[in-house]
Amino acid sequence: MRSASPPQIPSPDAHSRDRGPGSWGHDEAQSNVRLSPEAVKVLAHPLRSRLLSQLRRTGSASATELAALLGTNSGATSYHLRKLESVALVVDTEAGKGKERLWRASSEQHSWMASDFADDEDAETALNWLERDYVRHFANQAERWLDIAPTWPVEWADHLGLNDNVALVTREQLVAMRAEIEEVLQKYRRVGQGNPQAKRVAVYTYAYPVDLDKVPGE
Repeated sequence: MRSASPPQIPSPDAHSRDRGPGSWGHDEAQSNVRLSPEAVKVLAHPLRSRLLSQLRRTGSASATELAALLGTNSGATSYHLRKLESVALVVDTEAGKGKERLWRASSEQHSWMASDFADDEDAETALNWLERDYVRHFANQAERWLDIAPTWPVEWADHLGLNDNVALVTREQLVAMRAEIEEVLQKYRRVGQGNPQAKRVAVYTYAYPVDLDKVPGE
């Protein structure tokens, strides 16, 4: 099982408009939704992926507000929000004023298994794009952290940043290891809620074989 809730790279004015933790910890938001083939095909789009991430990051927002944050126009934003709504990745809060709809993410993160899309070539292509897009997001955010890390207190900076390891495991042991890591992350997911000293920290796990050319069974 793979999951994602990539951090949104904010526009220059996003910090002044940040209204809190977004769908993270939202009472009505599911913790996780598993992507269907239809959902992954809809989500595999640069603006739609950014819209979902922005809603998770900053909470409910109108198409106009999202357009300003992401540097696009409200017409395009409205269209792509409706596409995300069609596969239940975002929902209308019904709290908008007049004709303006207020949107929020339906979940804190989404997950998938590559095998879910094995018989759907379009979904496989969409997933390939989406995963590469998430890797690009990670690389961008990691470099931004390196740029500003010296400005953070050392007691925080000492425990943020890159950590890599190598494990020698069977397939079954790999599955168990990933499950244990996920269990630890879920344990700490909201442990700081309500504490003004707590900060949201993005934690990525990415496993790949060291010997890429040694395919099992060949």
